[in-house]
Amino acid sequence: MISVCIATYNGAATLHEQLSSILSQLSPDDEVIVSDDGSTDATLDVVRAFDNPIIHIVPGPQTGSPIDNFEHALRQARGEYIFLSDQDDVWLEGKVQRMLAALKGGADCVVSDCRVTDQALHVTAPSFFAHVQLHESRWYNLLVRNFYLGCCMAFTRRVLQRALPFPACTPMHDIWIGNVAAFTGRVEFLHEPLILFRRHGDNASCTARKSPYS
Repeated sequence: MISVCIATYNGAATLHEQLSSILSQLSPDDEVIVSDDGSTDATLDVVRAFDNPIIHIVPGPQTGSPIDNFEHALRQARGEYIFLSDQDDVWLEGKVQRMLAALKGGADCVVSDCRVTDQALHVTAPSFFAHVQLHESRWYNLLVRNFYLGCCMAFTRRVLQRALPFPACTPMHDIWIGNVAAFTGRVEFLHEPLILFRRHGDNASCTARKSPYS
């Protein structure tokens, strides 16, 4: 089973497109966990309109923290393979198949490349990895600059079990999960763009962040 975990907050404007791109790649045996942190727009209406039994809406922690909201979603996940998803991107065709193959091939965590776009999905950088000059070394990611981009990540249940609960000092959920995976197993970077990564002023995730330990 695949579990896709989405943390939502006032994402009605982009969520339909994202959910459509996700659901087209899943089977009836998979699940989508939507943890909503108290949206005041039509976010939940958008989700409910799909009327899809594999979508499970759970009330979020309502702390205003995307870290808490993702952790809450992850705690509900039942799958052997976990995919993280932001509410405003678009998954490209073949994403699930490619990442699942890498996980079944022995990787504990997979991070794909992506195409960076503006709010209208016009591509501004065809390769995130090239744009930020990716370093794959686990020590570089821990101590210098972090390249574990949550919306491009998938990992095994074993990694999830080791990553939960998040420590209080976690700078971002994907940084923590990526480092846990790197130091307890194997992280594989896929040099193939598998999502459209929408960048705008409301994004909760960051790009090539400095390590909190640097």
